[in-house]
Amino acid sequence: MISMKIGQIARYSRCAKKAVKVAVVGAAGGIGQPLSLLLKMSPMISTLALHDLQDIKGVVADLSHICTGTRVQAFVGAKELQCALEDAAIVVVPAGLPRKPGMNRADLLTVNGDVAVEVAKTIAFVCPKALMAFITNPINTIIPIVAQILKERNVFDPNRLFGVTTLDVVRARTFVAEALCIDPRTVQIPVIGGHAGITILPLLSQCLPKYTVTGAERDKLVKRIQDAGNEVVEAKAGAGSATLSMAFAAAKFVDCLLRAINGEENVIACSYVQSKVTEAEFFATPILLGPGGIYKNLGLPQLDEQEKKAVETLVKQLQQDIAEGAKFLCK
Repeated sequence: MISMKIGQIARYSRCAKKAVKVAVVGAAGGIGQPLSLLLKMSPMISTLALHDLQDIKGVVADLSHICTGTRVQAFVGAKELQCALEDAAIVVVPAGLPRKPGMNRADLLTVNGDVAVEVAKTIAFVCPKALMAFITNPINTIIPIVAQILKERNVFDPNRLFGVTTLDVVRARTFVAEALCIDPRTVQIPVIGGHAGITILPLLSQCLPKYTVTGAERDKLVKRIQDAGNEVVEAKAGAGSATLSMAFAAAKFVDCLLRAINGEENVIACSYVQSKVTEAEFFATPILLGPGGIYKNLGLPQLDEQEKKAVETLVKQLQQDIAEGAKFLCK
């Protein structure tokens, strides 16, 4: 019995994970709180530094009662942002104004652009080697803004900056599973492009198990995936946007980064990153992750004719969204 326990301990030690510090900026918000709860459960996180402008101490006190090995720390206000980010291996940013009924993602830029700029400046000063996962909308424009801020400070590494588009993949898997009457956990489908409207392109031709429906029914499914955010905003009737599903999706993406940091091979996730795959400077595709972020951009999977036409259209929209970032920084 004793020798068996020793063997179990030895096997556990060989499989032990490298635990790192993760910072969440905007941790008291509708996405930040459930995201922080999910991250608190990860054995690959040693310290969870939670920052917000207010109301964060109660969140941290609450989370600190959960019996996992992850230590949680509270940081309040602009002056404590630097302390929150010190030594962080991953910085996750859900901070910003949520979308409300009648708003599109572009409407958020005035407020959320300033948030992204301040966070990017602090990252550049405190932890430029961190992997950065931005959730703040509009992602199509926010990521180019952050990239430019980092470039101006000579710390930009395109392999370390990610726009989190995992929610589009989560929704695609869920909606395809509903159509096929199967478990969504068995569905694999890449979602490329961006993170708003027609820039979201689920590649149904690459879906596993096969999705063979064509015509109006297929178009309806694609449209639902693209407009799923509106579905939630309208259902909440002004009380918020997609928070729980976004937190779930973001936690899945952070888990991918953590597994890659730990040296796990073949960790693949779709993300909006600087890219040479299309004419758009930033584009979401499947990414092979490594300890330093992007190990390889896997590019565009094989597309059918309908998807090729959709890419041509969405690239034009992405270019406009990216240009909005440059205009914002010149204001």
